[in-house]
Amino acid sequence: MARLDYFETLGVSRDASDVAIKKAYRKLALQYHPDRNPDSKAAEEKIREINAAYEVIGDPERRKTYERLLVGIEVKEDEAPDPAVILEQMEQKLHDEGRKEVFGVLIKNVKRIKAELAVIRERTVTIKGYDVFMEKVVRERAADVMHEFMTEEMESRKKRLLDVALQMMISQRVVPSNDEGRIQEVRQLFEKTFQRGRASGFSAALELFYERR
Repeated sequence: MARLDYFETLGVSRDASDVAIKKAYRKLALQYHPDRNPDSKAAEEKIREINAAYEVIGDPERRKTYERLLVGIEVKEDEAPDPAVILEQMEQKLHDEGRKEVFGVLIKNVKRIKAELAVIRERTVTIKGYDVFMEKVVRERAADVMHEFMTEEMESRKKRLLDVALQMMISQRVVPSNDEGRIQEVRQLFEKTFQRGRASGFSAALELFYERR
């Protein structure tokens, strides 16, 4: 099974320069090129791993995204990775990324937080008859107004995160590269996970300033 560590795949350190990564890729691509290894299944597999690694860490922006996602993903040296565990770890990482993103945006706008709390307090009192921090109401409000906090840069970042996360799952064979249905299913799963993370960030920012009346 292919490893998650693309730096290891290319034989470079985590702090390798872009030039060093490109040089390592060229050397390996030449070494395992099909013309030099006719009818070699091992070489065919190796060149796929090399190409997948370079596609991500050979691009500066995708490399930064990969490095963020790699933190917290554990693959033991002496064991074959459990696909279900790897997928679960990636979901958690994407959830955390979405949460931190929206929390960071909202925490800079206390006036908006207080305005949102006023709306949520009114809705909660209507439902419950008293004031309480009601998670269901908060998340419904988050779904209504989340688009107001989104910027083009945030959406581009989300796309990079999801693209790289999916590529990592394919190279790790958690997701079969030839199963388009499964690929789309996991992409949608990651999309929903990231959005739930954003909603959690909204909730966390509001709860920080919530005072029961």
